[in-house]
Amino acid sequence: MHTLRLIIAASGLALLMPTAAIAQSDDGLADMTPEQRREYVQGLSVEERQALKEQRRAQWDSMSDEERQAARRDRSEQRSTNREAMRQHWNSLSDEERNTAREQRRAKKEQRRETWNNMSDEQKSAARQHMRDRRDATRRGDRGRQDKRRGERGKRQ
Repeated sequence: MHTLRLIIAASGLALLMPTAAIAQSDDGLADMTPEQRREYVQGLSVEERQALKEQRRAQWDSMSDEERQAARRDRSEQRSTNREAMRQHWNSLSDEERNTAREQRRAKKEQRRETWNNMSDEQKSAARQHMRDRRDATRRGDRGRQDKRRGERGKRQ
């Protein structure tokens, strides 16, 4: 029920947003917190998300090799900074909070395991293939184009 409410709220926001919002500059997205970015993207329609992906892909394709290397270096530095922040957060937790976090992770893992065990062989095979495709796309560096291929094959079951 909670998920349904979120879907309805996101759909309502998507209808209220003008399509010009997809032309928002990268600076606007970069200035958002991860939660704000996630909410913003989830509020977009499928077409708006696709347009945003194509816009970002075009920007990436228009970059020189030096600009791409600099962007990769920046992203790597961001990941290192984020990892350090997570490490500091973990170290700042009390033993009780750490145990609670571990229990939550175990519960999520168990939930995923239960979902997997309840899947049919065809669904498991499709999930394995999907993960292979994602892994291969990541290695090739074309994650942004992966959704287009999925659309041709059909959505996951």
